[in-house]
Amino acid sequence: MTGAVEKLLAETIGLDSASVGPTVVRQAVKDRMAACRMTDPHAYWEHLTGSAQELQELINAVVIPETWFFRDREAFTMLARHARTSKRAQPIKVLSLPCSTGEEAYSVAMAMFDAGFAAHEFKIDAVDISSRNIATAERAVYGRNSFRGSYLEFKDRYLEATEGGLRPNAAVLKQVRFRVGNLFDSRASFGQGVYDILLCRNLLIYFNRELQDRALISLKDLLAKDGLLLVGPAEAALPRLHGFISAEWPLAFAFLKSERVNTAAPKVSAAIPVRTAVPKVNKSRPVLPRPAIDVQAPAKPLDQVSESLIAVERIANAGRVKEAREVALAHLKTFGPSAEIFYLLGLVQDADGAAPEAAQSYRKALYLAPNHREALVHLALLLRKQGDHSGAEALAGRLDRAQKRSGT
Repeated sequence: MTGAVEKLLAETIGLDSASVGPTVVRQAVKDRMAACRMTDPHAYWEHLTGSAQELQELINAVVIPETWFFRDREAFTMLARHARTSKRAQPIKVLSLPCSTGEEAYSVAMAMFDAGFAAHEFKIDAVDISSRNIATAERAVYGRNSFRGSYLEFKDRYLEATEGGLRPNAAVLKQVRFRVGNLFDSRASFGQGVYDILLCRNLLIYFNRELQDRALISLKDLLAKDGLLLVGPAEAALPRLHGFISAEWPLAFAFLKSERVNTAAPKVSAAIPVRTAVPKVNKSRPVLPRPAIDVQAPAKPLDQVSESLIAVERIANAGRVKEAREVALAHLKTFGPSAEIFYLLGLVQDADGAAPEAAQSYRKALYLAPNHREALVHLALLLRKQGDHSGAEALAGRLDRAQKRSGT
């Protein structure tokens, strides 16, 4: 029966079961059968296919939330800057899809307030396929797992203590409207208007290529002419295939639907938090040999390479760092070296506390792509943590020159 359920979920919400692992759907079915007090798989299948409520409960069991406040902070810096450049008679409209348990949508509200917007100048819609996630978002009580990284100053400004954790204040709560919705349903899930800013981060990695294309077509339709799309790090290659233009902002993974926005990207010497775990401080700078890389490695089909890179990011996002490292090394063996795989491998090693190995991977990425912005930023931050301030400043200079050459 598991195969039939996987097919049903693919048709309903676009879930590629391979993206979540073979046991997730099986365990979700087992849990729902227990909840329904059923032991016969065929009886449960009949119940599932005949009950919209049970299908929603199964979706809730399969969709596992993994998010926190200001995840990939530069995305929020970019969206606020984009909002300031937009000429709108009406309030700025923002969509968070999927919104998961609400941290992203509330982070948008805080970022907009920090950027000087008044409450009447912007509105946020937040949509998720999971009714359980929406209920959690509307309850809006968050524990320790929702607060990660080094940027936590917003807690004092916008959150209040309540029973069970912290809750955004009334001003933040009022800015966000939550509802259950499906990207592959009709536009009724989102209304008839378009959005100025759309966050769709770490959703496309759960679709196969055909559904990724369908999703991007839908996302483009939901955006205003000069709208901004923000995706996850592993999805950054996909918007370009549908005519989106990079916003050229390091670590934001941001794309414009059409017209460019006149913004200036930050220098790496600014306080840009790393989205992975901070490596342990090591005062001695590792001696890194010039990487031995065969730049003439044979080309592989683009789809296979892209899907393999997405798999590395997806496994890392799930917290399975050691597994992500092995998958990254397998990618190298199968597809050969590239700047992107060395960059991802560096992130995974960084998260695993292997600072010297991470630095070497970032350097290999820069050997193949000297102006790779994210690798420059992460290597500079890593060197600064190790006490190598001169090395970090040299990389900051490289990033600054690269930005000037590209006109950003």
